[in-house]
Formats: sequence, C-alpha cells, structure tokens
Amino acid sequence: MCQMRSGEDVPTNVALAERLLGEAADGGADLATLPEVFTYLGSSQGRAAAAEPIPGPTTERLATIARERAMWVLGGSVPESDGVHIYNTSALFDRAGELVARYRKIHLYDVELAGQPPFRESATFTPGDQLVTHETDQARIGLSICYDLRFPELYRGLVVMGAEVLFVPAQFQYETGQDHWEILLRARAIEDQCYVVACGQWGTFGAPERGRRSFGSSMVVDPWGRVAVRAPEEGDGVWLADLDLTELRHIRQILPALQHRRLGLIC
Repeated sequence: MCQMRSGEDVPTNVALAERLLGEAADGGADLATLPEVFTYLGSSQGRAAAAEPIPGPTTERLATIARERAMWVLGGSVPESDGVHIYNTSALFDRAGELVARYRKIHLYDVELAGQPPFRESATFTPGDQLVTHETDQARIGLSICYDLRFPELYRGLVVMGAEVLFVPAQFQYETGQDHWEILLRARAIEDQCYVVACGQWGTFGAPERGRRSFGSSMVVDPWGRVAVRAPEEGDGVWLADLDLTELRHIRQILPALQHRRLGLIC
C-alpha cells in the first residue's frame, strides 16, 4: 500500500506515486496499490482539468513501472476523460505493463456533513455501472473505490464473480473515518471472507478555510476480520502485507457462509 497525500500539482503527485511504487518494488511487492485520486486532490474544477484518457500520460507511466519492475500495479484512481464524461477510475496493470482491467467508481460521494461544506463528486464525475474482477497470478481480485465501501451488495457481487482479494483505494473523509473506516473494512472482510486492501490519502487538502482532511490509516484486513497491517493516520510511505490464500480458502471451508446464501446471486 502506497499511502500518500496528494495536492493540486499533478506532476508533483505523480512523482511521489512513482517513488512510492519503486519503494514497494524494492520491498518485494507482487502488487502495489495507490490511493484514490492520487493525481489531483482539490477543487471540482481542478479535478476536471486534471482528467485524462486511459491509456494516457499518467497511466502510461504506471504501465512502465509495472513492466520494468515486473510488478502488478493498481493505479488507485485517476480522473478519466473519455471525451464526453469524466469518471473516477482505477486502472490495473499486469507484470508486463498491460492495462488488464479498468473500474469506474459506481457510488459517488454526495454528502453534507454537519460543520462541513457539501461534497459533490457528481459535480465532476459520471458514475460507472460495471462490477470488475480480474485474475492475477496470485488470486482473483475485485475492484472498488472509497465510498463504494458503504454498499455491501457491490462486494457480494464481486465475490460471486470469484474475488478473493478486495481493493479499496480511498480518500476517506476524516470526520467519518474516525468512526467508520476500520469497522466497514473489517465487516466487508468478514462477510465476504476476503482479504481487503485499503490504501488511502492522508492529511489536509484544498482551500484551508474549507477544513478538508483525509483519514489515512491504510490497512489490510484478513478474511477473519483481523487487521494485518495498518498505516498511521498521517505520513507518506509503503506498507507491505503477505496474503495467505491457503488460509483464506481454509476459512471458507470451515465456515461456509458463502455457500449458505438463500436470497439470490448477489445477496
């Protein structure tokens, strides 16, 4: 997990992401993930201006790192422009640097928390409408982004599609993160008997008077609901975890809740 604090300068953000991915590769990572909107964190107008196609300049740099370091890379998320719409999009690259999966965030964060200015992702982004999983050489992974975490039916759908590791690149708000972040991540891991890998942004961002702050606390949760690795609330860095897929399959065998579903394919 490459936890970082992005700002409004895209080249600076991308350079930091590249450095952290290099550190992850040096640490022996098979797959490294960046946080949500790692290329730009600021105003909705700035998000729109930072949008680019996929493949595009930033994702091509991620592809190069994946190829040169023979490492899977999940590009957190970037503002993706298709010429008509802008999406909040995760891009997955294999060890050869090939773009093998793309997930467009389905649930957009439009909220009004007490004491905070409104947050409107829909002012910039169009929601996606497709669940995405992909088979790696280690496990099938399921893709999601941040606010998706509050919608358990999405993750059950990913598990029905075979996912064993769920990725949640995030820019989780500090106000809700204090009470909800760990609980929601552990709940998704327990109910879906999956590893959950949640890489976040940290620190203040945007105009100071608006009081925006990301929660950090990137973490990996195992299929029993235990926090295997947790980063602090603040600080750039790389945190590594070993995922034991044999243990995951053992948990699914001794507690076969996923086989006991009675309410349809997704439930």
